[in-house]
Amino acid sequence: MDILIVEDEKELAALLRDFLRAENYTVSVAGSGEEALRLFETQEPKLVVLDICLPGADGFSVLQKIREQGNTPVLIVSAKAEKEDKLNGLLSGADDYIEKPYDIDIMLAKIGGILRRRCARELTDGGLCISRSARTVTKDGSPLDLTAKEFDLLWLLMENRGRALSKEFLFRQVWGSDSFSEPQTLTVHIQWLRQKIEADPKHPQKIVTVWSVGYKYQ
Repeated sequence: MDILIVEDEKELAALLRDFLRAENYTVSVAGSGEEALRLFETQEPKLVVLDICLPGADGFSVLQKIREQGNTPVLIVSAKAEKEDKLNGLLSGADDYIEKPYDIDIMLAKIGGILRRRCARELTDGGLCISRSARTVTKDGSPLDLTAKEFDLLWLLMENRGRALSKEFLFRQVWGSDSFSEPQTLTVHIQWLRQKIEADPKHPQKIVTVWSVGYKYQ
C-alpha cells in the first residue's frame, strides 16, 4: 500500500484519497490514532499523511509509535501554523509539514517528492522490493535470504535496469579491483540470484544474459 491518510475530517480525507487514487496511488484512510496504528502494522504503507488533531491518540503519539518501528516517511497535516508547532513536528521525526487549509496541488507535490526520495533508498519491480538502507529483499511480501554479495549485485543490476552491464564492471563494483576472487564467481552469484528471484531460473526473465557483454535487469 502506498499511502495511509490519517484524518478525522471525513470529507477532507475522502477528497485527498480520491485525488491520490487519480494519481494511481493505493490509499487507505484512518479516522483515529488507534485505527491508524492498526492499519500501519497490517498494510505497511510507504508514506503516512498524518493529521495532528485526532480523537483518542493524537498525531504526535502516532508519530512516536511509527518512529519506534522504523523510518516510514510521515507528512504532518495541521491547522497550527506557528513556527513552534512546525518545529515540534519536524523535531519529533516528521519528514515534512503542511498547514490546513492546503492547496491540493502543493499537497500532491509534497507527497510525490517524499516518495521519490524514498525510492532512492528502495527499488521495486512487481512483487520484488530491495531496500538499500535496511539491506533487505522481499518477494511478494516474503523475505529473501541473500548474501552480502548477492544483495550488492542485485541492487546494482536493478539500479541500472534496462542497461547492459559488462562482467568486468559488475565484478569490479561488487568485489573490488583488488579482490582475490576469481571472475567466474560472478557467474555463480548470477545463478544463485536467478534461483531466488526468477519464476523459472533456467529461462530467466529478469536477470538476462547479454551475449559478449554481461548481464542486465529488465
